[in-house]
Amino acid sequence: MRQKAEKKPPLKNDWKYYAKKAWQFFWKDESVWSWIVNIVVAFVVIRYILYPLLGFVLGTSYPIVAVVSESMEHGLHNGVLCGEQYPGFKESFDNYWRACGSWYEQQSITPDQFKDFPFSQGFNKGDVIVLWRANHQNVDVGDILVFQADRPQPIIHRVVKRWEENGKTFYQTKGDHNPRSSDGVDELRISEDRVLGKGLVRIPFLGWLKILFVEALRPLGIVIER
Repeated sequence: MRQKAEKKPPLKNDWKYYAKKAWQFFWKDESVWSWIVNIVVAFVVIRYILYPLLGFVLGTSYPIVAVVSESMEHGLHNGVLCGEQYPGFKESFDNYWRACGSWYEQQSITPDQFKDFPFSQGFNKGDVIVLWRANHQNVDVGDILVFQADRPQPIIHRVVKRWEENGKTFYQTKGDHNPRSSDGVDELRISEDRVLGKGLVRIPFLGWLKILFVEALRPLGIVIER
């Protein structure tokens, strides 16, 4: 009888063998460790390859931001809109303007002008906004601006005023949901060097992945600001 040949262990330089094992582990293994490795690799690829590449194409170091507050929503939050209680409020542009429009009209912004603004219906916490490079040549009243404030997280609000001063451009912004511009986030006088980008495209709900991930890490003492 013929004896079966013993299976020899792979040689240390047998890269094909180890490449096949790695491929099996990464794509077909259902173990917890395989899932962890997949998540880590996905994070590294997105954070250090796709994100910088997208930033280069769009001309900003912040090509994608997740909306983490309700400051741009046009509906009620805790029963309040633009600083006032509105029981039974039904979300629509006309109702939004009745609640918030007087402030804009004081800034010489009419409802018809507002309707023509980008993201005229606002956007929600948990949305993702894709950004484009921003400068004095392509930012005007009504645009959505992301800027660095006096806190780690950047702010995403609407431009309500722009002006030139000594050859430099400055902006004032306001959250659509807020009653007024806030000096608490230093948005009354935003210099161009604080501007990170302008809103280009809205992707609903995708930002909840980041929000939930960050909140899950907080009890462990891990805080992610960006």
